[in-house]
Amino acid sequence: MTDTTLTTFEEHRPVLFGIAYRMLGSVADAEDILQDAWLKWSAVDVDQVAQPRAYLARTVSNLSLNRLRSAAVQRESYVGPWLPEPLVTAPEDTAGDVEQAESVSLAMMVVLETLSPLERAVFVLKEVFGFSFGEIAEMLDRSEAAVRQVGSRARNHVQARRPRYDAPADTRRRVTEEFLAACMGGDLNQVMALLAPEVTAWTDGGGKIRAALRPLSGADKVARWILGVLQQPLPEPVEVHPILVNGNPGVLVTAAGVPDDVAVVDLDEHGLITAIRLIRNPDKLHHVQPPSPR
Repeated sequence: MTDTTLTTFEEHRPVLFGIAYRMLGSVADAEDILQDAWLKWSAVDVDQVAQPRAYLARTVSNLSLNRLRSAAVQRESYVGPWLPEPLVTAPEDTAGDVEQAESVSLAMMVVLETLSPLERAVFVLKEVFGFSFGEIAEMLDRSEAAVRQVGSRARNHVQARRPRYDAPADTRRRVTEEFLAACMGGDLNQVMALLAPEVTAWTDGGGKIRAALRPLSGADKVARWILGVLQQPLPEPVEVHPILVNGNPGVLVTAAGVPDDVAVVDLDEHGLITAIRLIRNPDKLHHVQPPSPR
């Protein structure tokens, strides 16, 4: 192994992490994939690789596909709604790491979860990272015609299911803060005033911590459930941290310094909350750190 081997891998690490994370929806699994990819790369004669980015992307894509097929079986028995592991940074890090800047919203990650493994790979490689269909066909050992067909199907699927409105970050941050204040104050009327009538809440506890086992729909049901959860005592001190969740304003709640949940909301064009995604499964929060005091 030469210095060039390591330098080249590190140069492309942000893209490789982005591919693996979008494929798997797991920070831990993405890091595992990068470790496996590094072991393969370190055994290669780098001077003989004409296009390192494409070569490494192929390695990571195929490792991710193998992992994703086994993960699909595990998710069939997952307790309650499944949400991705969040990518969390401090609000000040608006540019953030390249991985964070390139990451997609939780809403989009959930849409990607509905694709087949092959559709997901083609969509991520083409629509997010700009590889050509010819390059993707070579990476995935498929014909270019077949990859184009898969790519078209995946793109249509995503477009039909992706959120129709992307609220500005400052609006999302303001509404998130207002919603949190109303919840912490136990103000049912104010909580409901911030919710769209058709709001849906997904709470991911993985069967390990209190969470709704099915998506909750409707402002009254969602508001009462959230206020009920907040009545449960948590180890002191309980702190609320403004954060970026996959690039969007959200909040991290810690209890005695340990992450309890990460939450992010989606808004409609009127500034009302249409979706709440609350991640409480402790296995998905191991990598989450509260923002450092500034």
